[in-house]
Amino acid sequence: MATKTGYVNGSDMLLIIGEKAIGHCTTHNVSISAETKDRAVKPPKADALTTALYKEKGITGLSVSISCEGLHYYGEEENGFAALMALASAATPVTVKCFERANDSKPYLSGSFVITKCDHTMPANDDVTYSLDLENTGAVTFDGTGLTTSTTNVP
Repeated sequence: MATKTGYVNGSDMLLIIGEKAIGHCTTHNVSISAETKDRAVKPPKADALTTALYKEKGITGLSVSISCEGLHYYGEEENGFAALMALASAATPVTVKCFERANDSKPYLSGSFVITKCDHTMPANDDVTYSLDLENTGAVTFDGTGLTTSTTNVP
């Protein structure tokens, strides 16, 4: 893949559910959240009592959520609203991959997700849109080397 320079164009970042990309997608968002646990301990004898006011944080869980929006399009050949609604109503996990355009063989994120929300918005005299929310079920694989924006510091 040729070396790219400058700012990353959002249109280069794609989302696949199953075997097809999200059709006429206008935006997608990936969020990684940590569940934490506070730990309060008595300070060592030599420390000031005020050090007990500072708690340690431990990570007890990770979760990934993805949301996307798109335009409802006549003759959709990718995952448009109708296909996404069918996937949501099947109530089974779906395979999700996020990747950079022209690098779909090496996704930077992949895993099993459940569809938690599927909306269809139909305003008068305007484009019909849809939105979808997903949450991971099980482990998610992250591979920063699938991005040309990666640096040599990616673990």
